Amino acid sequence: MLACAALLWMVLLSAYDIRQRRLPNALTLPAAAAILLAGGLPALAGAAALGAVYLLVHLAAPTRMGAGDVKLAIGLGGLAGCFGVGAWFLAALAAPLLTALFALFRGMRSVPHGPSMCLATALAIGLATAARA
Repeated sequence: MLACAALLWMVLLSAYDIRQRRLPNALTLPAAAAILLAGGLPALAGAAALGAVYLLVHLAAPTRMGAGDVKLAIGLGGLAGCFGVGAWFLAALAAPLLTALFALFRGMRSVPHGPSMCLATALAIGLATAARA
């Protein structure tokens, strides 16, 4: 049931970001808080690490990465952290690659990053779950 809720959350965020080019606090912050409360120390570590990376990028290039991406990174980093370091690294590394590939294939200079973050996290969690089975 939690997996379905997380997947639905990622789909809603992705659709919103594609249409509106923003990630609203109402979708990012409550879910991040719930993930951190439910996930314990692994979620906290994952959220802090990915949130810090995204915050540094946002501060260095605020026109390239929005604050919504930083807030989403906290929730997704926490979620991926619950599935182990390998899942976290895969999600963290795959997201920018997916965004770059999408921009390349669409011939666009700017594309929303949130959908790639969500897809990368979902794939990382799926692979981590399959590896445990």
